[in-house]
Amino acid sequence: MREIARARSERGELVLRRREDDGALELRVNGVFVMDDRETSSEELLASAALEEVQRPDRVLVGGLGLGYTVRALLADDRLGEVVVAEIEPDLVSWMRSGLVPSILDDPRVAVVVGDVRAVVTDLPDASVDAILLDVDNGPDFLVYNENSTIYTSGFLTTCRAKLRAGGVLTVWSSSVSTALETAVGAVFGTCEVKPVPVQLQGRDELYYVYQGSS
Repeated sequence: MREIARARSERGELVLRRREDDGALELRVNGVFVMDDRETSSEELLASAALEEVQRPDRVLVGGLGLGYTVRALLADDRLGEVVVAEIEPDLVSWMRSGLVPSILDDPRVAVVVGDVRAVVTDLPDASVDAILLDVDNGPDFLVYNENSTIYTSGFLTTCRAKLRAGGVLTVWSSSVSTALETAVGAVFGTCEVKPVPVQLQGRDELYYVYQGSS
């Protein structure tokens, strides 16, 4: 394992490294595996699930930059007007701007806000975005930061719905089944669609999940 970059913030430690066995670029936060650039199908589904529901994705918000694969999938859609990315770790943004992580930030449709996604979403005007995509943890049961637990509750999900235009959609990524998240999304949006995604994670068969609610 070759370390590419390391940074520390008040929330802990970020490490970017290259695996020797398969050459994958891997991101870890406080020792927890977040993602790599080998298995990106669930991040791409997070984007495509939203795009399939929205007729005119003029403005989309993504919570969590990661290695950029959710945003990259959004940018592949010519209908996309603007994507706002809320990323709490400034060093991760810097790594992408410097080229340590393949960048999607030079696309003029991308705007990055360094801050907590809860604050970024709360500050949006009501009915101002067509989709909100949340990929800030490994799901509600495997948090990167403990403070993120409120992201998956009905209170914040209600805020998300208020920011969506009519016909808008919320998609939430999770590495595991979460009955509590399904219940919360269903309570706020009336129904919750759960989309399992088969993935290969370092030689293991796994299932990831996308939870979706439409306004």
